[in-house]
Amino acid sequence: MKKITLLFIILLCSINAKAEISVTISSGIDDATLKGRIENNAARILNEINAAQSAGRDLDFSAMGVNNSVQRSMSMLWENTPFMCTDDEIVEYGITTGTGYQIRNIPLMMKPTADRAFNEEEYQEAVISFDKHGNVESFYLSISMNLYMNVIKSNLELTDLRRRQLILDYVEQFRTAYNQKDMKFLQQIFSDDALIITGKVITQTHRESGFTSQKIQYNKQTKQQYLTNLSRIFKNARYFKVTFDEIEVMRHPTNKDFYGVTLHQGWTNNNYHDEGYLFLLWDFTNENAPQIHVRTWQPDRIGGKLLPKEEIFNLSDFDI
Repeated sequence: MKKITLLFIILLCSINAKAEISVTISSGIDDATLKGRIENNAARILNEINAAQSAGRDLDFSAMGVNNSVQRSMSMLWENTPFMCTDDEIVEYGITTGTGYQIRNIPLMMKPTADRAFNEEEYQEAVISFDKHGNVESFYLSISMNLYMNVIKSNLELTDLRRRQLILDYVEQFRTAYNQKDMKFLQQIFSDDALIITGKVITQTHRESGFTSQKIQYNKQTKQQYLTNLSRIFKNARYFKVTFDEIEVMRHPTNKDFYGVTLHQGWTNNNYHDEGYLFLLWDFTNENAPQIHVRTWQPDRIGGKLLPKEEIFNLSDFDI
């Protein structure tokens, strides 16, 4: 009887134990040593994420072996909403970038804690970037793979694959910065003379007819005004989430370092939710420190109807 009980306990423990996550690069990196290093480094991160989530504790970065920059970024993301990796086996293509490598499509389940206004779990995906030696350079939330590939495969206005990858990389960092409430990154990414335009729908009542109609009223802000207001929003919001589900990238016809990026954005915190079109005018003259000169936001509906495409801000609306 004792032997049967002991076997039962061992079996029960093995069932309840969380399996270790393995990462396999199916193709894309030929160097076996480098491939193994990237796989191991990615697995260390994901296993520590799940261990911390299971124990209800903070991340232990000594178990991950990542640098201070990655630690800072992941800490802010974890503080906003803890998460876990939902798959035990990650098998993905290794993407070569201009400076190293990436593993994308890493499945995460965002798991808000009890003090969050939004307590339902939500699926997201992450991307881990590595330098040419296989060391982890960044961990952030990614846009969906179909959006990513739509831009990568574009051959009409973007012919430089490396530049396309760089643009998408910064778009993903930009999105994650809001989820992290990372004011330092946003302070750096906006140029000092950045133009910020925000639209909101207002309802007008016509005196003579009594009928009402809606229009978008636009408000201009400087970089400092925008970031001051944003800092106040971050402070008052226990939970913050920004998502992108559409993306269009256009290169300026004469200045090859300027790109217009139009995104359909979801914006959610415990006090507010909206959806609309975000336009960013990026300057990649310095690829190590690109800057945003224009940021606009417009609601995607007016009078119950989708905003006409010709009214959505794009590259042609701004002089460079």
